[in-house]
Amino acid sequence: MIRRILVLGCALSGVILASCAGADGDQPPIGDAVNELPIFDAHIHYKEPAWAPYPVESIIELMDRNGVAMGLVSSTPDEGTIKLWEFAPNRVVPELRPYHGSAGSSNWAKVDGMEEYLEARLERYPHEGIGEFHIHRLDITDVKFFRAVVAMARERDIYLHVHSGTESIRWLKSLDGEVKIIWAHAGLSTPAPEVHALMAEFPDLLADTSLREWDIDGGGRGLDPTWERIIFDFQDRLMVGSDTWVNSQWDNYDAIIASNRSWLSKLPRDVAEKIAYRNAERVFGRQISMDQIGTR
Repeated sequence: MIRRILVLGCALSGVILASCAGADGDQPPIGDAVNELPIFDAHIHYKEPAWAPYPVESIIELMDRNGVAMGLVSSTPDEGTIKLWEFAPNRVVPELRPYHGSAGSSNWAKVDGMEEYLEARLERYPHEGIGEFHIHRLDITDVKFFRAVVAMARERDIYLHVHSGTESIRWLKSLDGEVKIIWAHAGLSTPAPEVHALMAEFPDLLADTSLREWDIDGGGRGLDPTWERIIFDFQDRLMVGSDTWVNSQWDNYDAIIASNRSWLSKLPRDVAEKIAYRNAERVFGRQISMDQIGTR
């Protein structure tokens, strides 16, 4: 079944993908051995409301307990990311979230001084991405500002981590086809066929699958066939994530990581490894292993 879906997915995509050519759909699922894999959590926030109930040492303890060797962290405000990175630089890939003060997800692109703020933080700290940021409604009158944001990313060869629908991803790519993007939540509410179409359209587009575990795992019934096709066709461009955007996500961190391991367990080992951590190794130039557990 997996093999048939893989071949069909490659044919329907209309392009020849390296991931299609290299995947072996005849391999058995990794099963319980998935628990031996380190996880790279590609969507962590350490926001100010979490600082008191979840001090930095407790965040690393949560990661340790769940085999999360490393994570991509952005925060509101950015100081949260820096706190966690300074405490455990071996475990954190920092990225710069624009939100601070009165600048939030709905207005950040229109706040006076935002361009200067981003430039200053990028100069001061080793952020490897800009985001996660939201484009709730695309406003093309913001084009000058977004050209500047794209230029910051291109100059530093770092990613934009974008929470949006398909229209905004296409628009950002129209500003600069070479800009590197991680699509947050693989579009979140974007239907799976549209996710596949966008990933096929832009062969360098990455996505994190945070908050889509239920969709991928077919509501607990097994891998959803459309998501299975996405996973096999684009196995080199997906990463798991938790999205700790509110404290209840930290409260449920064990269950969130377990749900990711659940659907990864249904994949062949080589595919599960890519999505769990090997893609992140390539993308961020890191070595990721269980040996990092218990370290900072």
